[in-house]
Amino acid sequence: MKKPNVIIILTDDQGYGDLGCMGAKDLKTPNLDRLAEEGVRFTSMYSASPVCSPSRASLLTGRYPGNAGVRAILAGHRKASGLTPKVPTLAAALKKEGYATGVCGKWHLGLKPECRPNANGFDAFSGFLAGCLDYYSHIFYYGMSDGGFNPTHDLWENDTEVWANGEYLTERITRKSVDFIRAHADAPFFLYVAYNAPHYPMHAPARYLDRFPELPPDRRIYAAMLAAVDDGVGEIVKALGDLGLSDDTILYFQSDNGPSRESRNWLDGTPDPYYGGSAGGFAGHKFSLFEGGVRVPAIIKWGDKLPPRVVGEPLIATDVFPTVLEACGGDASQYTLDGKSILSLLRHGGASPHDCLFWEMEGQTAVRRGDYKLVLNGRLEESEPPRAPVFLADLKTDPGEMRNLAEEMPDLCKELTDLALSWRAGIEETWAREFADNYSVT
Repeated sequence: MKKPNVIIILTDDQGYGDLGCMGAKDLKTPNLDRLAEEGVRFTSMYSASPVCSPSRASLLTGRYPGNAGVRAILAGHRKASGLTPKVPTLAAALKKEGYATGVCGKWHLGLKPECRPNANGFDAFSGFLAGCLDYYSHIFYYGMSDGGFNPTHDLWENDTEVWANGEYLTERITRKSVDFIRAHADAPFFLYVAYNAPHYPMHAPARYLDRFPELPPDRRIYAAMLAAVDDGVGEIVKALGDLGLSDDTILYFQSDNGPSRESRNWLDGTPDPYYGGSAGGFAGHKFSLFEGGVRVPAIIKWGDKLPPRVVGEPLIATDVFPTVLEACGGDASQYTLDGKSILSLLRHGGASPHDCLFWEMEGQTAVRRGDYKLVLNGRLEESEPPRAPVFLADLKTDPGEMRNLAEEMPDLCKELTDLALSWRAGIEETWAREFADNYSVT
């Protein structure tokens, strides 16, 4: 059987409720909505972290962040550490299966030579290495506030710095992605398309803004940035069709974490929280281990090989690595993974392969087992104090995590707390032994 091509499309800080197929009435995302209609739409897919670098590391390695060597938002200066070849990526695994591999867009997994894409399984890289970028000048400004570093230009073709002043970054990522697809149409390929939209700075050309004249400013710019992404997905899908590759390509889409409330989204110097993104009725946002921070929109389509359906089982982005590898004829047992293949679930239905899902972020720890979710020291937003030392919710009856059952169900609360803390202890032990030294010198 012919090996399928694989395209993973990732957006940045896009909330659960920010697609038409996920309930948004004010956005226009026809291309992603069509993928959802023709493929599998997930309603309980989770990122492995509520922030970008760890989420991306987990998606690409099939491991929880602490087991992948990336637990926090990474710095953007050119000595910043991050992911290393010590932890194989899906790209490295697929190269062994004869795949050409490429990444277009945001990396944010380290800038030191051993942390860059070409050292971690990717044959080709077109994009940027830091966490956020001016969409037109391609300059990383945020370093001025996270350690006093000067603004840095950050646009690359492999390890060569390039300049494309004035080219809107979302459109450039699409263009480079389509170029990669056309260049590798005759052999199996893996392409990771990492859009940085709708992450700040909030930039979009007038042609996208003009589609949403009725929206308030915060939602309007957000909608425009997502419209540019959706157009890009349409161009990628069209290129596959033009080349006769549609039926032989696995297309997977998700956001890296929940929507941002960071005041820097405004670009006006005010401290107001930003309200452009929607967590779809869930509690919490980016940085939070409540549902709004980690439950993300996700879709997969593979020609006629996966029947269209909606999957509500709790799954996590670490599952993408073993699922894709199995679909491509590889052997996931050769790798140390926290994720599990869900290929059979996608084809035939069934239960989640996970007894529990876990998360950790600085002082927060969380576990979901069945319908119950426990969050320790959980924050709703980045700078807020913890909502409660222990918060237990029944997601079946209370998906918005509004009612704390900790006092009503003390036995279950203790059982899940012990599970979460035991898992966290294992993460801390692995981190200290395997990865902490990577960050001892910045």
